[in-house]
Amino acid sequence: MKKRELNKHLCLEGKGPEQIARLLQKEKVLTPTAYYYSVGSSSANRPMPSDPYLWKDSTIDAILSNRKYTGCMVNLKTTTVSYKVHKLIRKPEEEWSIVPNAQEAIIDENTWLRVQELRKNKRRPTATGKTSLFSGLVFCADCGSKLHFCAAKSLKANQEFFRCANYKSGRGECTIHYIRNVALEQIVSVAVSDLADFVACHESFFLQMIGKQQSAGKDQNIRSIKSDIAARKHRIDEIDRLIAKLYEDNFAGKLSDERYSRMAAKYEEEQAELLQSVSTKEKELAELERESVDIRLLLAGLREYSSMETLTPEVVNKIIKRIEVHNSEMLNGHKRVGVDIHFTGVGLVGLATIKKMLAIAESSRP
Repeated sequence: MKKRELNKHLCLEGKGPEQIARLLQKEKVLTPTAYYYSVGSSSANRPMPSDPYLWKDSTIDAILSNRKYTGCMVNLKTTTVSYKVHKLIRKPEEEWSIVPNAQEAIIDENTWLRVQELRKNKRRPTATGKTSLFSGLVFCADCGSKLHFCAAKSLKANQEFFRCANYKSGRGECTIHYIRNVALEQIVSVAVSDLADFVACHESFFLQMIGKQQSAGKDQNIRSIKSDIAARKHRIDEIDRLIAKLYEDNFAGKLSDERYSRMAAKYEEEQAELLQSVSTKEKELAELERESVDIRLLLAGLREYSSMETLTPEVVNKIIKRIEVHNSEMLNGHKRVGVDIHFTGVGLVGLATIKKMLAIAESSRP
């Protein structure tokens, strides 16, 4: 497996840049510069490293975020201050020119996109070095903070637990929101197994139901956001023209310096707010348009689970986007903890939802 593809799969397994770097060094995988020297490539424009297997976190980070490995051609990432000042300025990602299928892909687009999502959720390692299948994916249902995985040498495997980061031993702003890791594994395994079984038997119906559920308000929402973005961009351009007109009037003596400064500042403040809102809306739009990609990744992960019937870090990170843990409550003398599992691309799908879809599928049979 090529090292760049290996990095993506290691990230899907929940490993961060430092862990990946250590693993590549242990496996004696050549760094990019050392590899270029080994094949006599002209791309080796740096001195040969003293340790050809010493990977840097920054190198791993650059590989994980490089979209070229999906087969795209990425251009216009930088610009200059002017034709006189040649200092390079990095442009916002939404202004890049991305041409898909321009070269052979090393990693598929779905996996690359999921890796970018996972990298937003940093995984805090425990002092013992132990990790959970769900590290970085578990959140508090009330305050939205992460649930930290807690493990210690004094704790047995069945005693390791998750706890709300905002609890702070009773001194924080949230209640404890505690769940043992083994209990969470059982809950998630049952939910994934139910969904995998249902999709295996009724995949076409599942896609139809999810499509109806999403398209009900999705298309209208996308149109509304696009219209909103266009209107705000039009206003941004209009403000540029208004400021230019103010400058001309001030220069011609039609507008006092004091009034010019006050009006120009007001327009610039409005323009800054509009630019920020456009950036937020464009991210929201990209998230909506990416849902179909996430569904394909979910189906691939469910098929992997069905073939081996066990949860692995890579499968978990493919099919689960977020797990929310509610505070415990007493029911018939026993404590119960509510857990909401949000699957990649389809959101919250519980047993009740699956049973409802199954009933619809059965009733629709001829």
